[in-house]
Amino acid sequence: MAKKNYKVEQIIVSLRTHELNIDKGMSKDESARSLGVTLQTMNRWKKEYSGLRVDQAKRLKELEKENGRLKKAVADLVLDNAVLKDVAEGNF
Repeated sequence: MAKKNYKVEQIIVSLRTHELNIDKGMSKDESARSLGVTLQTMNRWKKEYSGLRVDQAKRLKELEKENGRLKKAVADLVLDNAVLKDVAEGNF
């Protein structure tokens, strides 16, 4: 099965719709299926995005992306530093 990439806005709207469907008496599985996802996906989304507004979720994704970029930059700098120390000590 092909993986669909949902945008944050779509996920939050789906979560809200899911909650409304459950309040109307629909089972969790039926509600998830009507939205075109599995119950497992719905639970994962709920765990990650519950209680967030669209702008907060967008900001969260931006910060996660920036954090990953910064971690990579720090790792590169640490490696460069280690190489320079080895060269300065003559252990090459």
